[in-house]
Amino acid sequence: MGKDYLIRAILGENQARVFALRTTDTVRQAQVNHNTAPVATAALGRTLTMGLVLGAMLKGEETITVQVKGDGPLEGIVVSADSQGRVKGYVGNPHVDLPLNQAGKLSVGKAVGSGTLHVIRDIGLKEAYQGTVPLQTGEIGDDFAYYFTASEQVPSAVVLGVLIDTDLAPLGSGGLIVQLLPDAVHDDAFITLLEERLTAMPPVSSLFADGKTPEEIVAEVFAGIKLNVIDWAPVAFHCDCSQERFERGLIALGREELQQFVQEGETLETVCRFCSKKYYYTVEHLEKLLRELGKAAE
Repeated sequence: MGKDYLIRAILGENQARVFALRTTDTVRQAQVNHNTAPVATAALGRTLTMGLVLGAMLKGEETITVQVKGDGPLEGIVVSADSQGRVKGYVGNPHVDLPLNQAGKLSVGKAVGSGTLHVIRDIGLKEAYQGTVPLQTGEIGDDFAYYFTASEQVPSAVVLGVLIDTDLAPLGSGGLIVQLLPDAVHDDAFITLLEERLTAMPPVSSLFADGKTPEEIVAEVFAGIKLNVIDWAPVAFHCDCSQERFERGLIALGREELQQFVQEGETLETVCRFCSKKYYYTVEHLEKLLRELGKAAE
């Protein structure tokens, strides 16, 4: 199946829940939008994948923002997602280039560096909920596993991966997240079995690159364990920027700033951080915004 989507499933006797998702097309779109180098594509792709999982835990109009603030050359990651399977994001330095690590893999942890992981949930109240934890390895999967356990008290295993082709485009991308359900009886044998299965599985990115679906991957990894797929939802890279939205941002800068742009006498170029789309405002357009500001002040 060629489209990205997410499934939710229950393992055992309501003992654990699973999120499995293919994000290959989503990460390809991000790579094209930002022209990211391989290590930046991998870091952003893993975070986009997690953003979609966090989004799947939301309700209604709620949104989630992930900020990875590290001191590495990647200069941080920002991802935003909603409950409708839409995600967008960017890295501070999309062209970061690092040699492979000792295991022959992309050095995501080194690119991210040391710092903090912030998860900000906007549920429509005046104050958004924010959870913050120190980064564990900068590899993103380890960091989110720690976040779930430390900040939300939900023991979790997080497997993320992005496989990059020789043309720099993602060949396969996705994730598998397993969380113990709080009200279930968790015997040690069940937990040990889950750990063994996750440790033994091939890289999740290669499974998606081979054309496996989320359902097939979950069925293979947890073969012999009772499995019930309860939900399916499409996911995609989607940015909601617009000419009007940037207009509102320009107006918010105030009269003096707008007048300065007009005096410079050149068309103003604005760029969306999330998708790299450009919007242009002529001097005439800026003068119109100034007039509207004047009317609003009367």
